[in-house]
Amino acid sequence: MGTELFTSIIGWLASAILIVTLLWQVWTQAKTHSDKGVSRWLFAGQISASVLFLLYSLRVHNGVFVVSNAVILLTAIAGQWVFHRNKARQGRS
Repeated sequence: MGTELFTSIIGWLASAILIVTLLWQVWTQAKTHSDKGVSRWLFAGQISASVLFLLYSLRVHNGVFVVSNAVILLTAIAGQWVFHRNKARQGRS
């Protein structure tokens, strides 16, 4: 296995682990209808960082990070939506 291929596998594996972890967090919040232990700033910061990382990844032409940061950005947007939906539901209860 070449060095470049091995390096790409490491990058894709790291990205997959991070994305699954973030998706699991959002899924758990959506399923439990809870925002307990989640700061309102978590997803706002994640969205901001993901936009900047996506722009950076595009500039340096790194496909692993372009895809990863785009998916992480979508995850952060979904997480922000779930967070606000759960807050609204708790306010109505």
